[in-house]
Amino acid sequence: MIVKPFEQVVAEHGPMVLRVCRAVLGPADAEDAWSETFLSALKAYPELPADANVQAWLVTIAHRKAIDVTRAQARSPVPVGEVPDRPGRAEEWDGDLWNALAKLPDKQRAAVAYHYLAGLPYREIAEITGGTTDAARRAAADGVKALRATYPVSLEGAHS
Repeated sequence: MIVKPFEQVVAEHGPMVLRVCRAVLGPADAEDAWSETFLSALKAYPELPADANVQAWLVTIAHRKAIDVTRAQARSPVPVGEVPDRPGRAEEWDGDLWNALAKLPDKQRAAVAYHYLAGLPYREIAEITGGTTDAARRAAADGVKALRATYPVSLEGAHS
């Protein structure tokens, strides 16, 4: 089996990895995570077995980079203009899909992104996130159910 040049791997899988990074981290951190994913992948690519699922391998790396970003953000203070007297209301909604995804628990957000954006089967999602195939399927189903409840998109409204 002939190994593809890494540039071809980036061209083939880059858009999918960016969609996954955006869904998991949001638009602000997605490009950095995408770059870090492919930098790590470039270093490891020569050792990748010829029969490896490159897409699942890249999503696994992106998942780890997303965890790194999330951990770094948790340690960083968040600047605000004015400290509110009480937390904002979670039910406030601006209609942005990322806000809906961001409200999902981490496992649900990851399962939705990896299954619906990367097209990975639940077995591979379970390997990436650490759990069972049934748990990955349940997390994706629960995530989609929550999205449907908080992000209503009407086809009729799209045509008016």
